[in-house]
Amino acid sequence: MSQPIGGTIVETYLRGRGITLLPGTGNLRFHPRCYYKPDDGPTETWPAMIAAVTDLTGKITGAHRTWLAPDGSDKAPIDTPRKAMGALLGNAVHIGVPGSVMAAGEGIETMLSLRQVLPDMAMAPALSAAHLAAILFPPALRRLYIVRDDDPAGDGARDILIERANAEGIEAIPLSPAFGDFNEDLQRLGIGALRAGVRVQLAPEDVARFMNLAA
Repeated sequence: MSQPIGGTIVETYLRGRGITLLPGTGNLRFHPRCYYKPDDGPTETWPAMIAAVTDLTGKITGAHRTWLAPDGSDKAPIDTPRKAMGALLGNAVHIGVPGSVMAAGEGIETMLSLRQVLPDMAMAPALSAAHLAAILFPPALRRLYIVRDDDPAGDGARDILIERANAEGIEAIPLSPAFGDFNEDLQRLGIGALRAGVRVQLAPEDVARFMNLAA
């Protein structure tokens, strides 16, 4: 029942957060009337961004819903505007096709913000710090960028992932935001400052390979 996000309020919502570069985001969809069950009271319907959670083969294992205000200006004014369902552990909302290099983090908006300056790098929002720590590695992966949120849970996920990646011969490089996460950086600092802050944290060979150096 969902549809592509182009021309919908999902696109409006993302653009309002500074996210305008949206190629390869087929795992994100728009649902105009997605059910929401509050803790008390009758079931409601709100427009929503639907994200497909997939395993490494592309099989859908779950879904994440972000309910939105009808005009796409923000999340819906409800108690819990984000909910996930299904088999999440080890899986992610895969954006792009992972090869030898991939970035993994928590939130969808966080990873889409990073993709504004790294448009050709595969991204894997795992939806929470606990699920990020358990994300499965593609067989060809040789370098993993760990996109941490600036909080204790993000630090814990980073440390676990570094240990897991190193045990499998994968180089792990943390990417740290200036503020709470990379979407906050994008909104508060702008894309130029985001690009500069990310560039100095990348392996040198990945700057030329993945970074969008346009103004």
